[in-house]
Amino acid sequence: MRTPTKLCLGLSVLLALGTGALGLSPAAASPSQSTPSVTTLSPGLTTALQRDLGLTATQARTRLAHEAAATQLAPQAERAAGRTFGGSWYDAAHGTLVVGLTDTGGAAADSVRSTGATVVRVAHSAHTLDATKSALDAVAKADGAPTAVQSWHVDPRTSKVVAEVRKGAEHSAAVTKFLAPARAAGLLTLTGVATERRPQTFAAGTVGGDPYYINGNTRCSIGFSVVGGFVSAGHCGTPGSSVVGWDGSAMGTFAGSSFPGNDYSYIRIGNGWWTVPVVLGWGTVSDVLVRGSAVAPVGSSICRSGSTTHWHCGTVLTQNETVNYSQGSVYQLTGTNVCAEPGDSGGSFITGDQAQGVTSGGWGDCTNGGQTWFQPVNEILSTYGLTLVTA
Repeated sequence: MRTPTKLCLGLSVLLALGTGALGLSPAAASPSQSTPSVTTLSPGLTTALQRDLGLTATQARTRLAHEAAATQLAPQAERAAGRTFGGSWYDAAHGTLVVGLTDTGGAAADSVRSTGATVVRVAHSAHTLDATKSALDAVAKADGAPTAVQSWHVDPRTSKVVAEVRKGAEHSAAVTKFLAPARAAGLLTLTGVATERRPQTFAAGTVGGDPYYINGNTRCSIGFSVVGGFVSAGHCGTPGSSVVGWDGSAMGTFAGSSFPGNDYSYIRIGNGWWTVPVVLGWGTVSDVLVRGSAVAPVGSSICRSGSTTHWHCGTVLTQNETVNYSQGSVYQLTGTNVCAEPGDSGGSFITGDQAQGVTSGGWGDCTNGGQTWFQPVNEILSTYGLTLVTA
């Protein structure tokens, strides 16, 4: 097993290492909705947010505190909104949770305001927007989506369904036909994207000093420790695929995997490997302890750890987005402006000390920037009946 001095030399994200090596014991939690706590965060997180979001140290600490409060408040505010709920997001400029409502003058609006959230009027309910996006998902599942359509998602801030389409193909017959359900509902917004921004997964060929290998020839990054193993991306391997660690020793096998449609996997470990509730900071920040999996709202800061590009931060751009990879569409992803590169697939996305998801794919790189999507971790835990290992 790896010693502490080697943690930053080759392993990515979450380490499936022995408790003796780190001096930690695995602690189980339910598909973990514990309250985020800024006082327990790695102090290096402020440094990472300063670098990637252009904040001062004071601004970074304040933002982390406000985001933790918004994350805790969001479910309560949604319940208070009832049928008028049109989505919510974090407003970084004012440090508040914003809740869109179709009626800002009724009792539901007063209930939402009483939670401490800011209320704004939106044209459509979340139910209406989600139904329209689901109609596009249904077409993609039945007939596939045109390659020119790169992704589609609900944007609660504009109360629209946004489709990202390759520039020059916005009005082609195939794109027009595919997007017809959203256009007919009057909810469609088109965004033209450059041809070089085609989303792709971030798996890579074998490179020395990496976190884990699949069938001896593919490298991916560990996501989060769960009782019995760890979770990662589905495109990294198929059920039964063997997995070895950084030192070439056998770790275990893929017990479950789904891609496309979803992009998640569960790797069951043994052979002396253990699980710990840690995300690597790679020397950029201190290694981060995982304490739960409360979902961060759109607009929140978020950081990613991966075996190729290590630690990078950005913000949550979208939720429940469908991304049209060359292998097929993947549903219910969360979009970010965090960069990533081949080999980062499967790696951890985390906000504060709350696990968010595992790296799926994207476009760009960490030299010129880009966009990356992740599969939410709570969906993976629910699908396989897993328990997140927490500190």
